[in-house]
Order: sequence, then structure tokens, then C-alpha cells
Amino acid sequence: MVNQSISRVLYYINIGVIPYTEAWELQKNIFEKRKEGKLSDVLLLLEHPHTYTLGKVAKREHLLLTDEQLQEKEISVFDIDRGGDITYHGPGQIVGYPIISLNEWNKDSHKYLRMLEQTLIDVLGEYEIIAGRKEQLTGAWVKERKIAAIGIKISSWITMHGFALNVNTDLELFNGIVPCGIRDKDVTSMSLETGGVVSIQKVKDSLISKFFANFAYDNYIEMSLAELKEKLELY
Repeated sequence: MVNQSISRVLYYINIGVIPYTEAWELQKNIFEKRKEGKLSDVLLLLEHPHTYTLGKVAKREHLLLTDEQLQEKEISVFDIDRGGDITYHGPGQIVGYPIISLNEWNKDSHKYLRMLEQTLIDVLGEYEIIAGRKEQLTGAWVKERKIAAIGIKISSWITMHGFALNVNTDLELFNGIVPCGIRDKDVTSMSLETGGVVSIQKVKDSLISKFFANFAYDNYIEMSLAELKEKLELY
């Protein structure tokens, strides 16, 4: 149950394109401050350069490109500590990293995953994209096509990592992997489903609105990356 005795505030940081390693270090820093109670919940919305990430259960053979091909296409590869298999991040895809305390919301990892999915489904609905869930799979799906992936880590009931929503993503980059280790499903994007380029900023605006409502915050404060870093360095 949501803790009604405290006022829950969400810090929202809207970032452009940021290298994966920089965002990962930022997440870890925020996580430690959140765990120590020195910072409120944080939602980062951003894009990455071309990147493949392999979760804790990822199979290396699901990366289909050679080192030479990766170098040629300027794609970075990282083994990381989230759940799930391999996925792609890149320009035109909104990545969301919620670093939030489930102690103050619901100490239920399953419910957290379902609410992330619901947030994505709600956003897609605003664009008349009918999305839903797949039994025994995570993410948001348009029929048999995956439009958003989810991979999380929860420690001390504080969350890390999050979701990736294909907005204007170059879907060809998914051909270099077996996305999420699933061989018999395709991927899609908002631009492909709507037949036109979609505003990244408008989707971000919808994401923060739906996230704020679905996770029952009392208030949210938008700040720049520089302002967040300054706040982190106070401790």
C-alpha cells in the first residue's frame, strides 16, 4: 500500500542523448543517496548513443555482430546488473530510469513491473496505439510486436534501470541481436505504428504525466541534469 503518512515527491530530469556509462554512474549515485534517505524519488528520461546491453541472464550468442561489425556501426556493448537478456538502446528511443523507493509505494516487485507496463500502455493509448501485455513476458506489445522493453534491478526496495520505448528508433539495429532473447517476435516503434515521426518531447511529457499519476505522487519537480548533480554533490 502507498504510505499515506508522507508527502511523496518525484524529481524529474529530462536529458538529451547521454553515454550509457555516464547514465549508469548517475543511477548508482542517485541510488545510494535514495537508499540513505538523502534524496527523493527520481525519474530520468533520456536517449543513448547506439548501445547493446546484456542483463544478468543474457546469453552471449544473442549478440549476433562481430567485434569488427560493432566497431564499424559504432555500437557499444555493456554487461550490466539488471534482469533480462540483451536489448538495444539508441537515438529515437526514450529510456526511462526510475530510481524510486518501493518502501514508500508498494513493496511488490511484480506490481512495480505491471505499473511500468501500464504507464507505457497509457502513453501509447494517447497516440491511438493499442498496446498490451504478453503472458510470461515483460514490456508493452502491439499484437506480436514489442514496442517497449523493461529490465529492472531492485535492492533494498530501491529500483534501478527501467524501460525503453521505441519512438522513432531505427529498428534495423535490433537485427544485430536476438532482442530480449526472443526469436519469434518482431519489434516496432511509435513512428512505424502511426506512420510518421513522433515528437520525443511530447512523448516525454506524456510519460512523466502518466508515471506521476500511476505511482500516486503528491508533487513533482523538474530539474536539469546540472541541478541534479549539484544536489547530489551536497552530500
